[in-house]
Amino acid sequence: MDHYVTLGANDAAAAQSFYDAALATIGWSSHAAFPGWRAYSKGGAGTGLTLWICTPFDGGAATSGNGTMLGFAAASPAQVDAFYAAAMAHGGTDEGAAGPRPHYGPDWYAAYVRDPSGNKLAIVHNG
Repeated sequence: MDHYVTLGANDAAAAQSFYDAALATIGWSSHAAFPGWRAYSKGGAGTGLTLWICTPFDGGAATSGNGTMLGFAAASPAQVDAFYAAAMAHGGTDEGAAGPRPHYGPDWYAAYVRDPSGNKLAIVHNG
């Protein structure tokens, strides 16, 4: 089994719409799904790092962790812009609009968003 990350969702349909759109901007797509769960990977290949979006197994509410963030790599600043725009158009909330972040390095260009359940995501191009 390859490495994976699981993020909880309170509304599976809203989360899937969000991740379908945002991850498509960086070449990721779903490769597996079943009720309340969807898996995403680069190219939809099902190999390498997999992101699982799911309703919590225990039936409780999904909550985001304070200080927890999942970062994705972008091939260009344009991909950062596209990811941010898709996230905002599909129920995401702004945690830092796309733009340069010189305090992290001269080539760091990033955006920060929260998904519909409050999970924090970063999309980063680092020159």
